[in-house]
Amino acid sequence: MYVKICGIRRQEDALLAAELGPDAIGLLVGQKHNSPDFISATVARDISRALPPSVEAVLVTHVEDVDELERLLQESEITTVQLHSEIAPSSVESLRGRLPHLKIFKSVSVISADSVAYPEAFKKLVDGFVLDSINLTTNQVGGTGKTHDWSVSRQIVMRYPEVPIILAGGLNSENVRSAIECVRPFGVDVNSGTKAADGFKDPRKMEAFIIQAKHEQSS
Repeated sequence: MYVKICGIRRQEDALLAAELGPDAIGLLVGQKHNSPDFISATVARDISRALPPSVEAVLVTHVEDVDELERLLQESEITTVQLHSEIAPSSVESLRGRLPHLKIFKSVSVISADSVAYPEAFKKLVDGFVLDSINLTTNQVGGTGKTHDWSVSRQIVMRYPEVPIILAGGLNSENVRSAIECVRPFGVDVNSGTKAADGFKDPRKMEAFIIQAKHEQSS
C-alpha cells in the first residue's frame, strides 16, 4: 500500500517521517485556498533534497497557470506534482509537454455520484488521481480533516482500474484500514490525521498511520 504523508513544513518532520517508511511526502506550494500548511518553493526544495531516495517528494499545489507551475517545479527541483485545483485538461496537457518527465497526479473532489465521471477527461494525461474531500464553507480544498462518501470513491476506483488512485480526506490511524477495505485504492494520503496540537507533525500519529496502512497490505 502506497502511503503519502502530506503537509510537511519542516525538514525535521520530513526526516522523521522518512524514517517511519512512507513512500512519499507532500509539500504544499502555491496557495489559492485556505490552508496553514503552505511553504515556499525554496523551502520545499531544501526539504526534498534532504530526503532519502526511497521517499518521493510531491509538490502539492492549487496553482492552475502553466507558467507559474513550471516556475515552481523548476525552483523546487521536485519532479512529481499533485494538481489540487480545477485546472483544465488542456493546461495539464501543456504542462506535460513542457516537462515530459514530470509525474502528475490530479485531485478529484469527491462530492456526489457525479464525481465518478470527473476523471474521464484527465485519465490519459496523468499518472494517477487523489480522491479528496472539499469544504466550501471554509474554502478548503483538501486538508479538511473530513471524510467523504467512500462508496463514491470505490466507484471511481472500479471505473478507472488502469490508473493508480490514492484515497485522501479525513484519514487517520483509526479509520484507514476500514477505508482501504471499502475503497481498495492504490494508496492512501494523510495530512490532518498526523498533526500535533501545534500544527506540525506528530511522530506517534505518523507511525500509527503508516503501520495501519501498510499492515492492510499483508492481511
